[in-house]
Amino acid sequence: MDSKYSLVDPSEILSPSMLVYREIVDRNLQKMIAMAGDVNRLRPHCKTHKMSAVTRRELALGITRHKCATFAEAEMLADCGVKDIFLAYNLVGPNIGRAVRFLQKYPDVTFAVTADDAQMIAALSDAMSAAGKSIQVLLDVDPGLHRTGVLPGPHAAELYQQIVDAPGLVPGGFHLYDGHNHQTNLDERTAAVMAGWNGAARLRDEFVRRGWPVPRIVCGGTGSFPVFAKLKDPAIELAPGTCVFHDSGYGASFPDMDFEPAVLMLTRVISRPAPDRVTCDLGNKSVASDPPRGQRVVFPDLPDAVQVLHNEEHLVLQTPLAERYQPGDVLLAIPKHVCPTSALHKQAYVIEGGRVVEMWDVTARDRCLTI
Repeated sequence: MDSKYSLVDPSEILSPSMLVYREIVDRNLQKMIAMAGDVNRLRPHCKTHKMSAVTRRELALGITRHKCATFAEAEMLADCGVKDIFLAYNLVGPNIGRAVRFLQKYPDVTFAVTADDAQMIAALSDAMSAAGKSIQVLLDVDPGLHRTGVLPGPHAAELYQQIVDAPGLVPGGFHLYDGHNHQTNLDERTAAVMAGWNGAARLRDEFVRRGWPVPRIVCGGTGSFPVFAKLKDPAIELAPGTCVFHDSGYGASFPDMDFEPAVLMLTRVISRPAPDRVTCDLGNKSVASDPPRGQRVVFPDLPDAVQVLHNEEHLVLQTPLAERYQPGDVLLAIPKHVCPTSALHKQAYVIEGGRVVEMWDVTARDRCLTI
């Protein structure tokens, strides 16, 4: 195990648990700012950490604009003192009323959401007008992910005009998320990212010629961060998320990015069911299970171990090194996908200098705080 992940005394740490190495988080934040070139270009996504403690560290570094995906995350950001919050999600059903209540609770926050549907835009306008409030709305532009959003073209123009004309709505620009671009080769990733960007930029230029304001384009995630960071368009706001904690999945997919895993999972051996098997308590209730079975964590001390079973409370490893381990022994693992992993934990142990120095609440792990 790399010495930066030293752990002097794990005897009082419950397992399975999430460890956050504070010094690595701080280095990752500094690298994020350096890559952006200007702290004012950043709008990092809090969905990776969901923690007030991390948000406050970002604020202390001058990161004032923030992105989120749930109202709980938005409320966490506002409670930390963030004044510019972008909820990158289309509001439907009760969430439209929640947007009104959010603005009522935090009247000094500039609040923005996305939209890609005429009925959605109309319903949001009606709710804001009735409440005497206004909200910024970013058109969700699809760069090829085909998850949400509209392709650049006439329909996109119709929707943006509706936003411009609708009472209670303020045109906020575009949201351009290209999470499908996971090309490991940076040149290939750059070409794919630029294809999506060029379509959005042409659409922006067309809208500006029509007299419609397009004040910002919130671009990409962690994978496309280094590509968008090199573009000098003043409308671009960079929205990396995972790089704050990083993980083994992004480390493998994007070797060009100089971030370090800041979160490790502490697990203990609970059984030796066979001479070549070690069973740990790192079940799929404690680490993200959206990566394929057998690839959900990496054990630095057992790089060749095969993850043969993964159930709710058990992870079984097959390894010729099994004889080295006995029940009660501690292992550390790097999650492949840290974002949903953090949502599985109420608190994280914070490590500095190899020792537990405090606990950080995973504040926004639930869907609702008070709104």
